Amino acid sequence: MVVAVGGCGKQAAEAPKEAAGEDKPKAADGTVTLSAAQIATGGIELVRPTIGEGGGTIELPATIDGDPQGTQVVSAAIGGRVVALNRNLGQSVAAGTPLAVIESREAAQLKGEVEATRARLALANSNLAREQRLFDQRVSPEQDLIAARTAAIEARIAYRQASGQVAAAGGGGGSLNRIAIVSPIAGQVIARTAVLGQTVAADAELYRVARLGRVSLTLNLSPADAGRVRPGAHVVVTASGRQAAARIDFVSPALDPDTKLVAAIATLDNRAGLWRVGEPVTVAVDLAGSGNGSAIRIPSTALQTVDGKTVVFVRTPQGFKAVPVTLGQHAGDAVIVASGLSGREQVAAGNSFTLKSALGAIADED
Repeated sequence: MVVAVGGCGKQAAEAPKEAAGEDKPKAADGTVTLSAAQIATGGIELVRPTIGEGGGTIELPATIDGDPQGTQVVSAAIGGRVVALNRNLGQSVAAGTPLAVIESREAAQLKGEVEATRARLALANSNLAREQRLFDQRVSPEQDLIAARTAAIEARIAYRQASGQVAAAGGGGGSLNRIAIVSPIAGQVIARTAVLGQTVAADAELYRVARLGRVSLTLNLSPADAGRVRPGAHVVVTASGRQAAARIDFVSPALDPDTKLVAAIATLDNRAGLWRVGEPVTVAVDLAGSGNGSAIRIPSTALQTVDGKTVVFVRTPQGFKAVPVTLGQHAGDAVIVASGLSGREQVAAGNSFTLKSALGAIADED
């Protein structure tokens, strides 16, 4: 009887230990024993490998730029003093809108030449009309009419040339010594470097105007990723709770000599005005497939290193088993598995490091 009680007491003493052990993972030969409840409590994410041509995506930081084909620098064609600035940052302008007025001696010379050639042209036309009447009345010889006609043509050419020089410099600015600098395109003012009263040199930038219905992004790709990014590739742009789709327009065939990276340009529809030039964003670029229709890809977070080997924790009825794998090419946030998986398994991705820790802890206990 005493023995029986003693036996019962021993079993009762060991029972709590066994019950407590039910919540601890068990491992042997790379196997971690876990229940479904323990997997959920541990926050272990289960995913299935993807199989096919898709190459995954790569995430990069980028900055919104104006469309290179829709951005225009407005510069001073002549040197002088800035006496008027007619537009501020963010304002919309039409083509031909005066943005600034410059006052200078060169402006006076150009506009003075226009006035002089206009007067000469008027005089030449008057002489031509007079010679034409005299010729019709057979008073003046044809030679005088030809000379008058030639003089009128030359005066007209001189006037057009002088007017063209003023137009190239900007346009009328009111006074004889002032030139208005106009916007060459319709758009929005995105930069203003001129200051009222400032003396500027010829070709100095005064404004920058852009059509913002379409904006661009310049991406810097590693050579490996650049080889898998094609013109037309889909791009997802994300920033501050906004998301939009863009397309790759250009991938440079050459590396930047300083960064050793490859520049790529994507364009983004901005007719709704959601994106601002200079705004930092995150872009996810679709990568082309590896050319292997049976390629197996898993998230990079599924990879762990155990005893110097790269392993993936594969779901089993009892928990997980660490399976060694051979890796192929990386594809953004995923990696291609060359061998070790069939593609039909469930693998641990998020928080898979806890399984590695479990293996290490039990090995220490052993």
